[in-house]
Amino acid sequence: MKKLYMVGLVLILLFAVAIIGYGAWLNKTGEHQISERMEKRTVPLQGAKAQVRDMHPTLFLDTVNLYSEEMADAVALIDGRIEEIFVSKNSSVRRGQVIFTLVNDEIPLKIQQADSSIAKAEAQLANARNNYARYTRLRERDATSLEKFDEAEAAFFASEAALKEAQTVKEQLLVQSARQDVTAPIDGEVLILYRQQGSYVQAGTPIALVGNFSRLFFSLPVDDKNAQRFHVGDTARLSFKNNQILRKAYDTEYAAGNRGDAQVFDVLVTEIMPPLNEPASMRKIVLEIDNRVGLLEQQAYSGAVLISNTTRKFLTVPLAAMTDSNRSAVFVVTPENTLERREVKTGADDGTYVEIVWGVKEGETVVTSASEGLKEGMKVELTLMEGDGK
Repeated sequence: MKKLYMVGLVLILLFAVAIIGYGAWLNKTGEHQISERMEKRTVPLQGAKAQVRDMHPTLFLDTVNLYSEEMADAVALIDGRIEEIFVSKNSSVRRGQVIFTLVNDEIPLKIQQADSSIAKAEAQLANARNNYARYTRLRERDATSLEKFDEAEAAFFASEAALKEAQTVKEQLLVQSARQDVTAPIDGEVLILYRQQGSYVQAGTPIALVGNFSRLFFSLPVDDKNAQRFHVGDTARLSFKNNQILRKAYDTEYAAGNRGDAQVFDVLVTEIMPPLNEPASMRKIVLEIDNRVGLLEQQAYSGAVLISNTTRKFLTVPLAAMTDSNRSAVFVVTPENTLERREVKTGADDGTYVEIVWGVKEGETVVTSASEGLKEGMKVELTLMEGDGK
């Protein structure tokens, strides 16, 4: 009985070992098969060739700070009370146009006093002139002393000086009287009226702000390599993505014919500082906006899109090929249909394609499918984008 028990136990152990060995063999065989399948597996992807394309370089600007070169305050040049206002907010004005009238009650009285002083000085001068002429004749006949003659001459010159001084005082008062008219400092629109009729102001007080927003400017800091692609006189188109351009800080008037938020503005490169022929690592590009439609004002705008009107040839790949937001790498498909990750340097873009400065050669194929999960060495089955050919 005991012998039979031992035989059964041995058989059970042998059976268990056989099962374990069979399981290990199946596992190893499965792993080998999976490995073979993974090695033979191809990942279906889309791609495009690096090609030289005509492109209108596009800049997507988070913020642009627009400014006007023509904004100035109309300033009171004398103390006085505002008697009359000839303009209203948004009125168009010309330089030198009277927009306010001040009244300084002291000026007319001082002018009357100056007139009296002039009349008195003129009378004294006439008397001194006659006296000087008489003593001159007497002196010629040696009928008076030199001392008397000198006194008459000095009195005559003093009377002339006194008259000139009185006339100068009146001229100064007339200048002050003219300054009771406050004029527009530049051509433009009245943006702000700081004071109302009846207000008393002192000399030097701003009364109104006048600005001309038909031309607005903004600047871009650009490294030297990219700045070399710009030239004074280059043109571009500016638009906005976030429907902000109808929000006005100064509440200026709109011109006829504008398209509201759909408006596209003509832009001109007016200055590059320092000039391109001078060495510099960074430059400032100054651009002028044609804002005759009156949609923009001097303030900051976000979501700007600047598209160059100049067509340039660049070696490009689709933006979709970039593996990160820094646009620093792409996956290139090798002749063996495997993936190779390449670091690249990019330049200008137009919203669809991006310039490749280095890292990919013309004719090489890049992956445009989502790059998540892709690794170097993977085998791929690539479908080229329409128009790229094979």
